[in-house]
Amino acid sequence: MRRNRSSLTSDLGFLAFLVLIFACIVYIAGSPDHYIQNIIILNVSFILALVTYFTTVTAGLTLNLAFVFGYGFFVVYQTVTQGASIGVDTYFWLIMTPLLTVVLWVFTASTRELQAENERLLKRTNNLAAVDENTDLRNSISFQKDASLFTGISVRYKIPLTLLVVKVKYWNEIRRLIPEEQLSEAVYDVSQLSQSSIRTNDALYLLDKEDATWGLLLFTDREGAKIVIERIKQRLQELNDSEFSGKYKVNLGLKIGAVEYAADTIENPLDFIVQAKKELEYDV
Repeated sequence: MRRNRSSLTSDLGFLAFLVLIFACIVYIAGSPDHYIQNIIILNVSFILALVTYFTTVTAGLTLNLAFVFGYGFFVVYQTVTQGASIGVDTYFWLIMTPLLTVVLWVFTASTRELQAENERLLKRTNNLAAVDENTDLRNSISFQKDASLFTGISVRYKIPLTLLVVKVKYWNEIRRLIPEEQLSEAVYDVSQLSQSSIRTNDALYLLDKEDATWGLLLFTDREGAKIVIERIKQRLQELNDSEFSGKYKVNLGLKIGAVEYAADTIENPLDFIVQAKKELEYDV
């Protein structure tokens, strides 16, 4: 109902805009002696209306107020210096310019509302999305949900659970060396490397795509996690020698931090990540 009302308002604004444009055409055609002057003022009116569309109606009306004072000063100047009379037609642009601004604002109101709604939906989709669209990996939202489940299983069945946080070394510098179109591909390749280094019952997450950071939840203790770390680094070295150096013109390096879950020291999934990231400082 609200959208139909907004659409009706926009349609009425469009019709009013056409009527005003027709009135401007008739007025300009009926004043051939001031043709150039009227064309200039009409262009100024359109510019003010466009500024209003890209800013706010308040800014547009403020500019229109400045135009009214400027045009009024111009009319007074003509009256004093040239002895021109002030007729009804003098007030045409003083009224028409603000009207064009307001009517265009009403006409485009529905479009602006749709754009705002689209932005809200995109943000909501991004916040609710549990899988990265490029790598098909679960993201930090999935991690928070899964970590609660995994930690519960770990405590209940006394199975050790370790989180590995994997980060590409010098990623900010590498971003400047790799073309933009290859950045997503590099993230995907490292994701595949990590995925191939763990068991099927372990879980891999892309925690931060912009900073190239992954999380691996492993049902193992710290000693078992060390085996996975060595496996990942060995696999990376092999790929650097055979594929990565030629593909990206740089050798990729990884920093890996590991933390074993302990219910008394780790309060929530975010705390789990924070503690694992602290361990990255010791992997140089």
